[in-house]
Amino acid sequence: MKQNFLNLSRLFAVVCALVLIASCNNATKQADCCDNNNNKTDMKYSKKYTNADFYTDGVFNEDVAKAAYLDMFEFYGIPWTPFLEENFWVAEFGVGDFENVGMAGVFWVNDAEHGYFAHAIYLLPGQMIPEHAHVKTDFPAKFETWMVTHGWCYNFSEVGEATPNPPAIPASHGPVKSKNFVIQNAGEIVHLKEIETFHFLMAGPEGAIVDEWASYHDGAGLRFTSPNASL
Repeated sequence: MKQNFLNLSRLFAVVCALVLIASCNNATKQADCCDNNNNKTDMKYSKKYTNADFYTDGVFNEDVAKAAYLDMFEFYGIPWTPFLEENFWVAEFGVGDFENVGMAGVFWVNDAEHGYFAHAIYLLPGQMIPEHAHVKTDFPAKFETWMVTHGWCYNFSEVGEATPNPPAIPASHGPVKSKNFVIQNAGEIVHLKEIETFHFLMAGPEGAIVDEWASYHDGAGLRFTSPNASL
């Protein structure tokens, strides 16, 4: 009887030790998981490409530009779909400074008959769209609404008082009329303040992916303020 008691005591001790080890391992795994999640949350996208990458002997390399956006897409978990593959475009605007002035995008729909438009805007870190306005043509002047989905951007308008401490406008672009801006973070929605007024977006240091909804986009109604910008 005494021997059986000793055997049971030893078995109980072994079971307790195994349970303790398993609990510690599980706690360690949970801590590691939390650390990994925190690290992922703390990570921020940053600039990886410069004009030295985008231009070869002064000639813009669209393939390198596309690679830069795909790198940003991978970071933000944006799927590269067949529709994007077919309809994705890059705009250098002839400024010759794609690192700072340019964009990429896709028109999900641009319906003249029903008068509506949906667009995704892709901006690399620090990149701005040239300042522009949309004026009336055979179609009404375009009215726009933007929502940032990843990163953040400065949303500039010529309407309103100048906002203090603006980011530097690239010298390649030239002066801008739009001096009022808000910092637009992911999930925030901003509307064009007035029809046919000048405006532009500039990405923060993490880049920006922006959804745009608008009335029909007629390229003939696009007006730039930069003497260097064109389509």
